[in-house]
Amino acid sequence: MNNFLKRTLTAGAFVAVLLYCAYYSQLSFSILFFIITVLGLWEFYKLSEKGENKPQKIIGTITGASIFATTSLVCMGYDYHLLIINIPILFLIFISELYLKAAHPFRNIAYTILGIVYVAVPFSLLNYLVTYTGKYNHELLFGFFFILWSNDSGAYLAGSAFGKRKLFARISPGKSWEGSIGGAIASYIVVFIISKWYTGFSIIDWMAIAAILIVIGTLGDLVESLYKRSKNVKDSGTLLPGHGGILDRFDSLLMSTPFVFTYLYLEQYFHQLYP
Repeated sequence: MNNFLKRTLTAGAFVAVLLYCAYYSQLSFSILFFIITVLGLWEFYKLSEKGENKPQKIIGTITGASIFATTSLVCMGYDYHLLIINIPILFLIFISELYLKAAHPFRNIAYTILGIVYVAVPFSLLNYLVTYTGKYNHELLFGFFFILWSNDSGAYLAGSAFGKRKLFARISPGKSWEGSIGGAIASYIVVFIISKWYTGFSIIDWMAIAAILIVIGTLGDLVESLYKRSKNVKDSGTLLPGHGGILDRFDSLLMSTPFVFTYLYLEQYFHQLYP
């Protein structure tokens, strides 16, 4: 009961802060996800240190934070040339390794850059999604969360009740095909509801976004599980009592955001070509 209460209180506070900051303003959204990006990067690098790896935690975190901050500023209307400063910062990772005298220098460089690609880039792309219509709008981000949460909840309930056929037993024995189907059904029920509220996107767009979140989000969960298994840990961190760390809470979002970004901007491009 104590663990259940702890999980419930943590989840309630987490969701309240997340939704409030996303709803209130672009600035509050940017500040919150800047903090989440920094915490997620640090968590990734601490986890990466298990074994003989020594990722450059400080410069990797600074680089990822810079990518998020400059992307956020560009989406607020500042000159896009701000993004250029990230190029030399990124290559400082290679130069810094010269002075560290590590046993596996290029493995350390690889882990450092991997953290930026896996954590900082997807969170940075969220800036473009919340300003996709030309001005800040929380609706797409809210839709993201509602679909992902309904998918997780539906998968858990359906899997607990009917789960027999393992989805990916080697990586996550608890996931089943029945659970995945239940999650998809729950997600599309939510899609039908939010498409009535959030009319900035058509029902077709919401259905396509949901398909990406269901499939790629589930694979993102498995990718993070694979990484944790390779490090022999249960949770990526302990920041959220009863729920693990930042990567545990955002694994589906991290993997699916680049795909949704690509879908929306390609659709926009082709719509301009063939109106």
